[in-house]
Amino acid sequence: MKVQSTGSGISRLTITGIIITLGIVYGDIGTSPLYVVKAILAGFPVIKEDLIYGAISCIIWTLTLQTTIKYIIITLRADNKGEGGIFALFALIRRRRAWAYMFAVVGGSTLLADGIITPSITVTSAIEGLQMINPQIPVVSIVLVIITFLFVIQQFGTSFLGKSFGPIMFLWFFMLGGLGAIQIAHFPKIFHAFNPVYAYNLLVNHPGGFLILGAVFLATTGAEALYSDLGHCGIKNIRASWVYVKSCLILNYLGQGAWILTHPVEAKMDINPFYTIMPGWFLITGIILATAAAVIASQALISGSFTLISEAISLNFWPKLKISYPTDVKGQVYIPKINWFLLIACIFVVFYFRESSNMEAAYGLSITITMLMTTILLSIYLLHRVSVPLIVLFSSVFLFIETSFLFANLNKFEHGGWVTILMAGIFSVIMYTWYNGRKLKNSYMVFVKIIDYLDILKSLSIDESVPKYATNLVYITKANKRTEIESKIIFSLINKQPKRADVYWFLHVDIMDSPDTFEYEVTHFIPGKVMKVDFRLGFKVEPLINQYFRQIQEDLVENGEVDILSRYESLRNHHINGDFQFVLIDRVATYDHEFTLHQKIVMNLYNIFKRIGIPEEKSLNLDTSNVLVEKVPLLADQRAKNKIRRVLLS
Repeated sequence: MKVQSTGSGISRLTITGIIITLGIVYGDIGTSPLYVVKAILAGFPVIKEDLIYGAISCIIWTLTLQTTIKYIIITLRADNKGEGGIFALFALIRRRRAWAYMFAVVGGSTLLADGIITPSITVTSAIEGLQMINPQIPVVSIVLVIITFLFVIQQFGTSFLGKSFGPIMFLWFFMLGGLGAIQIAHFPKIFHAFNPVYAYNLLVNHPGGFLILGAVFLATTGAEALYSDLGHCGIKNIRASWVYVKSCLILNYLGQGAWILTHPVEAKMDINPFYTIMPGWFLITGIILATAAAVIASQALISGSFTLISEAISLNFWPKLKISYPTDVKGQVYIPKINWFLLIACIFVVFYFRESSNMEAAYGLSITITMLMTTILLSIYLLHRVSVPLIVLFSSVFLFIETSFLFANLNKFEHGGWVTILMAGIFSVIMYTWYNGRKLKNSYMVFVKIIDYLDILKSLSIDESVPKYATNLVYITKANKRTEIESKIIFSLINKQPKRADVYWFLHVDIMDSPDTFEYEVTHFIPGKVMKVDFRLGFKVEPLINQYFRQIQEDLVENGEVDILSRYESLRNHHINGDFQFVLIDRVATYDHEFTLHQKIVMNLYNIFKRIGIPEEKSLNLDTSNVLVEKVPLLADQRAKNKIRRVLLS
């Protein structure tokens, strides 16, 4: 069974593809002008021309080095069959360098954590524009209504909103560029900011200038999300649209800088330069567009969080969760538990910080860690693909840049950065525990050759002294090798309770490193009697094992390879299919099992986090009415250290 790739269909370079890309990819980075320059101004006690040139120069060269060169030119080429993102990057290297999982865990956790504050800061920054019309506007209440609405509608799918995202973001960027160009016309000297010398002087010679990088970094926080959306839009559309996006962003930043230098007194009055560069007659329209762009950016982060968690589940970084597919749009998933958790977290952020200026102080700290992890994983990926000197150059340059951003952002920790770091820490503990707990359990797994037990299974199948258990008995096995199964399955079949069946099936689900693999392989050990089916599913393919298994049965029946009709004569005469019984083996660590202290902590946390998720039978979408879960000890033959002494009766 093979199907064509389930790609989004807009990977080819077209005008339509570019417009759609604007709506999907650039929400986060595209709304950064709402708060970046305002955050930078907070770090200047006095406004001077060279300082503003230096700050805008830092923004320009950050967008050029970090976003254009690192992500647009280099990182987008590290695609996994068209898919991008830190987990897709790890999937490319995990077979040979499994030890690199910690970089993926930390990077994925910090990316997920920073996604909590992004909807809050973008929507709050947009709504705060209303205070220029009426200072008494209840910003927090309006923000909470918008954010709550966004999360509530996720369960119904958002394709009806998505159709308008591209055109709205096109208008948004056009507005950014236009407003900036008007201000530049009044102060063309602002073009001096293109000279990197101003950035260097600000960072090196100005007291406290280095800390400005913490605010400057906010201009490129959406670059990681840009890489994650590679699979939705394709590299050609992202690169082509970036030319337009970057031009409009730089024009707007230059325009805000020009306004500050021509209005130095007003600029220090705690107002947002983004809104002050708008003509009075355009302010309402500008606020409406800003709010729409903020909603689009928030939607992108919410959808991105769902995708990130679904990939983490497939790569065994996260407990299995219920995943829904509310629309037919490729890649649009909905995870209820994550949705409501994010809503509660965003409400907390809005209530705790209340103003966007307070959120700016906390924003960006954790995403710098994500970018560092991406640089490390990308350097590992480039090994054996490009020359070592080029890898050293790449890693040295970007590790230096991102480490500088990280140190500049560290002062945000006590001002609220602890919120995202705390959340990232919790996510990291869950991912680390789940990955290593599962690995620890698997290390005690013993596999045996199926062929060694074929005679026993054949005899058991026709032994009428054993009560018939099922017509078709199906075991889910974790054995990667085609010819093997776990010894626990043999224990369940023969020793625990002999299970007579007419046909024995062993199903194995292998999650592949490529995203869209969708195929299976059948091995006949005893034709029509004992078979193993190996599913090979990409990490973005929904594991509907019950449905896929039914398709396989139909294929095998059509080819004359198996008979699934009931073996009971009264039913067989009416062409009724036989019954199917699924068995899952749940290996439980007993209390007397000898673990090291680290292993005990991991296993205890693993058992706690297991309650977050759903049972394996539900994660595989099996018909739970036909599933038996058998609990067996992790290590059945463990013996006590001390030998008990028998006392003879006198």
